[in-house]
Amino acid sequence: MVLAVPFAAFAHVNSPDVYYDGYAGPYHLLATIQPPAVVPGIAQIQIRSASSDVDRIEIVPLKMVEAPNLSPTPDQAERSAGDPQLFAGQLWIMARGSWKVRVKVYGKQGEAELEVPLPAVSTHSARMQKPLGVLLAFLGIALVAGMVGIIGAANRDAAVAPGEDPTPKQRRTARVLMIIATIFLIGVVVAANGWWGAEANANANLNYKLPQLQPTLQAGNLLQVKLDNPNSLEKTIDPAILNRFTRAGLKIPDAIRLDDLIPDHGHIMHLFLVRAADMRSFWHLHPEAVMPNGDEFATKLPSLPAGRYTIYADIVHKTGFPETQVGSIDLPQITGPTLSGDDSGGADLLSGDQASALSDGYRMLWERDTQPLKTNTPLWFRFRVVDKDGEPAAGLEDYMGMAGHAAFISTDGNVFAHVHPAGSVSMAAVSLADGPGSPHEMAGMNHGPANGEVSFPYGFPQAGDYRIFVQVKRAGRVETGVFVAHVSN
Repeated sequence: MVLAVPFAAFAHVNSPDVYYDGYAGPYHLLATIQPPAVVPGIAQIQIRSASSDVDRIEIVPLKMVEAPNLSPTPDQAERSAGDPQLFAGQLWIMARGSWKVRVKVYGKQGEAELEVPLPAVSTHSARMQKPLGVLLAFLGIALVAGMVGIIGAANRDAAVAPGEDPTPKQRRTARVLMIIATIFLIGVVVAANGWWGAEANANANLNYKLPQLQPTLQAGNLLQVKLDNPNSLEKTIDPAILNRFTRAGLKIPDAIRLDDLIPDHGHIMHLFLVRAADMRSFWHLHPEAVMPNGDEFATKLPSLPAGRYTIYADIVHKTGFPETQVGSIDLPQITGPTLSGDDSGGADLLSGDQASALSDGYRMLWERDTQPLKTNTPLWFRFRVVDKDGEPAAGLEDYMGMAGHAAFISTDGNVFAHVHPAGSVSMAAVSLADGPGSPHEMAGMNHGPANGEVSFPYGFPQAGDYRIFVQVKRAGRVETGVFVAHVSN
């Protein structure tokens, strides 16, 4: 029942499931992880092999910075009876923070491993179901009544010889003791309920809260954003508890900070602006910190039309934990500089079902089948760039070390996911999970575009209408294709 509760927002907004397309040695795998909504909790894991040469898969949860000798015993993923290339398993995640799932593959080409980053937080407090609450309340009342009855019987009937009746004094004593026992037990129940409520409130205070950044427009076209940190130590831990930890010399519980951000694809922040009304004005920018180790960032906006814009700011902490902060701002028509570097976007992008127009007569095609899109179904979203003659586009380049970038955004703005050809995980977290000198780190997670094609593994978390913004780089220029998607349950 806990797993059926809708997920609240964290990391990617309202899109918590992890999708990762990677290689364990020679084995090509697509890992899908549904993190627990409440920690401690159970993560649901599916791993699909692209080939049939995998014999067995083992999975084990590890803290991102945990020593290997502290790892628990691996669990074996079960092979699907109907699909021999699909393996599934469950893992207990016992604490909040940055985790990774080690996937160990045994097959015809030997043994190999893959590390999949997994951010884990409690997004809400699970509440007791009413029927269960009524049942437990009835049993609790029966238990208290039984204890009172036992005390009465022990001081009345148990104190007389067999066949004799209790004396009036024994009856009065039993009644007095039963009244005292009732008052005492009710006091215990009330005190226990207060303790439980305090514990529940303290636990709820640790639930992850979606950060709401504060954007402001200054000096004509300078957009400044101030990051929010509702999950900081000061806002999640009671000061009295902090003092006790400090006096005892104990480690203070982990909490999110804003002075520990690390680059992802060469940038500390990836800032997305989408005009809410029609989603035709879309921008992918990279602000710079106003002050080192600060929580304020700024960037000059390009020329863009007026409107109310939804803002998503992607950042990664040094633990590998990813965050997306959200906000909105009303902007006038802006006249700004031409985009340069990795900044990209468009002021009037037209969307299509299967084709999206690019510059110079080029087009981006969505290689989709005729099956309707369903929620919580992992898919490879494949796109192909062609020239005006329909031939595969030449001159495609890496864009920030990847074949492309995609943003999946619901039209109501409640779902956002920044996805790469490797999946929805941050590449900084992947490099951290693999360790220094990993092939991913040294290759920059290069998934170089081949034959004008780029693909992204993802699954829609909610039903509704979406826009898919796909960005590739051609001849030194970043192109953005936009597609319409309708998703049903």
